[in-house]
Order: sequence, then C-alpha cells, then structure tokens
Amino acid sequence: MTVTSAAPPRARRQLPGPPRTATPSLLRRMLRDRLEVMDSAVAQYGDAVRLPLGPKILYVFNHPDHAKHVLADNPENYHKGIGMIHARRVMGDGLLTSQGELWRKQRKAVQPVFQAKRIAQQLDAISAAAENLVDGLRSRIGRGPVDMREEMTGLTLDVLGRTLVAADLGEFESMGHSFEAVQDQAIFEMMSLNTVPIWAPLPKQRRFHKARKDLQDIVDRLAAYRIANPTEDGGDIISRLIESTGQESDPQVARTRMRDELVTLLLAGHETTASTLSWSFYLIDKHPEVWQRLHDEAVEAFSGSEPLTYKDLYRFPYTTMVIEEVMRLYPPVWILPRIAQQEDEIGGYHVPAGADVLVVPYLLHRHPDFWPDPTRFDPERFAPEKSAGRNRYSYIPFGAGPRFCIGNSLGMMEATIVLATVARELRLTKVPDYKVVGEPMLTLRVRGGLPMTVHPV
Repeated sequence: MTVTSAAPPRARRQLPGPPRTATPSLLRRMLRDRLEVMDSAVAQYGDAVRLPLGPKILYVFNHPDHAKHVLADNPENYHKGIGMIHARRVMGDGLLTSQGELWRKQRKAVQPVFQAKRIAQQLDAISAAAENLVDGLRSRIGRGPVDMREEMTGLTLDVLGRTLVAADLGEFESMGHSFEAVQDQAIFEMMSLNTVPIWAPLPKQRRFHKARKDLQDIVDRLAAYRIANPTEDGGDIISRLIESTGQESDPQVARTRMRDELVTLLLAGHETTASTLSWSFYLIDKHPEVWQRLHDEAVEAFSGSEPLTYKDLYRFPYTTMVIEEVMRLYPPVWILPRIAQQEDEIGGYHVPAGADVLVVPYLLHRHPDFWPDPTRFDPERFAPEKSAGRNRYSYIPFGAGPRFCIGNSLGMMEATIVLATVARELRLTKVPDYKVVGEPMLTLRVRGGLPMTVHPV
C-alpha cells in the first residue's frame, strides 16, 4: 500500500517594503510630504508595498487590477479605513464613513437628488454662480492678487446651496474655515497615530472642537429652517434627510443622523470641486496654449442668444478633457483607505484580516505603464480616440464599485461651466515666485492658497 502525503500549502507572498527599522524615518517624512513617501515607495518596491509606521502597517496597492479587486470585485471585505475613521469625529456615520445596511439606507435616501433629470435642472443655478464669480474677479483687475483657492471654496458652497440644499449658505461665513480645521485635525490624528488625546487642551484640538460645534450648529439651523419652511417639491437634500431620519423612533438618533449626513454632504459637496477648479487654474496658467483653446471654445459655446441647457454641455469637449486631465494629476480624492475584514489575496500577495489597505489614485493616475510621460499635463490624453481601450481602473477620480461618487455628474457639470465661464472673460496668472504645493488632506488641495492676478481678455 502506497501512502501519499498531502500537497504542501502554497506559500503566501508577502509584500516587499522597507524594514521595521525605517519606521522613525518614514514617520518624519510622512509628516512633511505624504505624497513623496508613497511615490518613492512604489518607485522602489513596485505596485505592492508594505509600509511599517509604528504599530501600523500600510498595504499600498498600485495597479488597476488591485483597485478593481478592492473597490469593485470584493468591496464587502474592505470597509472605510485610516483617515475616514478619524473623520468620523466630525462626520459621524455619514455617507462617506458608514458601512453596510446603514450606508445602503443613506444612499437610497439621497439618490433621487442626484438623478440626471434633477441635475439637469441645476444648470441655471450653476451658470448664475459662475457669472457672479466672474463679476467679482473682474472687479479685482489692477487691484492685486486674489486667492483662487478661497474663491473656489466660496463659489462651490454657493453652488451647493443653490442646487442641493435649497438654502443660502453665504450667511455661514465660518463654514469653509471650520471644514478646514476639522480636516487638519483628522489628518493630524492619523499621522500622529492617535498619540495625542483629543481632550488635550492644545491649540489644534481647541480649534477642532470649536469648528465641530460650529458645523453642528449650522446644520441644526439649516434643518430647523427647512422643517419650518418646506420646499414645494421636497426634492432637496435636507427635505430628503428629514423624511429619512423621521423614521427613527429615537429623536436623538434622528438628530444625530441628520447632523452626520448634512455635515458629510456639505464637506464632500464643495471641497472636491473647489480643489479641482483650483488646480485647473494653476495648470492652465502654466500652459497658455491650453487657456487659448479653452477661451476659443467658450466664446463659441456661449455665442448663441439662448441660455445653455443640459444638452448643450456637448459644446465643451475640450473643457471636459482639461478637467479630466487635472483630476488625473491632482485627483481631489487622492487616497481610498480600506480595512480588510477578512484575510484576502490581492495580486498574489497575502492581506491579513485587519490590514490597512490603501488604493491611491494620485499614484495610480501617474503609473508609467498606463500613462506615458505621466507627470506631463496633456488634456489630449482624454480625446475619445485615445481613451478607447484604456484600463477602466487606471483612472478613478470618483472611485469605483458600489461606492462610486454619487455626485460625480453634478461635480463635472459645475467644474465645466465655471471653468468655461471664467476662460471666456478672464485670464488668471499665478503670482511670480509663489510655490504651489499639494496638501493631501481628506482632499488634495493647494497648500496655503493660490494667489493669482486677474487680467481682462
């Protein structure tokens, strides 16, 4: 009788990466420049990298197939992770941070607000906000630089109020600064690995507590106003949330859910588009030939006597290509953090349960195997004939899978109309010698603002 032994289990490949002894150096570098650390790591070790950061290990995956697996093929195994966990201090269990059945319930509640028919109805409001922006910028001609990052924050909050909230957000002047403070705190906690307690009476923590209270007060006032003054169709975000949270049996639970959802939607609804537009003006200034094509297209597209309709967006093909290329180089959602619920295998590498898994669009969008000359700004990459056949998951500015950004259509329409309206009338140039640097917070924004000088066409 012959006895055969069982085949040995297949060896699990472990991700390459720097040794544990590199942790202090990595932490210092992460505090200075998170993008540089991740960029250099994938350049040195490849598309799958293990980064030891003190008690944490980050599993960075940088191939379209990896992104597809995490975001689309096996999303139930990958819950929102590092960064988003810390953002819960202000957003609670809002749409960005919640999971499972709660997330599905929330998504269903707000989905009608983002349907194509309703989005199409918002074009006039976006156009009006864009024209107001141009009027304000024109008044600054010859009067020194204007901070375009701040202008874009104000503009996108204005659009958000006009389109989704059905309220004037202009009276809440502190909102933009409060959102900035809570983002600062979330990133600080993430990078300090929670070593500084939130109750510590330090300036940063005090700013965070003040900002969080300010945002909660703002959304409470917005909700109270809508309850007292319902809209005719009840189709705005606040009305939808009032209806959804009204099904809760506990009033405190209902109030908390309302707060979480509104804060989340206000943050996500303006910050991403503000970031994209800020980077757009910066890159267009660096490439005068791009501005000229934008200007010529805008003059032609706006030449008719009739106001634009949603169907007229086809008139802006080059503007759309510019925005897509901006989001390739500077995706507003620069990182998609996840936590593995069960052990898994990605690209042949073992991923243990509880692992912090990172898919980083900023890196993926610059992958040399999928993007020739990846750091060059070239809107022609997105010409239809060049886009055909591209790997779907090599470009994910709005994420992918079930958690694909719910507001992508509205954001693209807003960015297109605003950029075209400004390019039709004005030329913006960066202040000489001002260094523009990316700041990877919850979104990838321009650090310290973007001072630009306004010139007439």
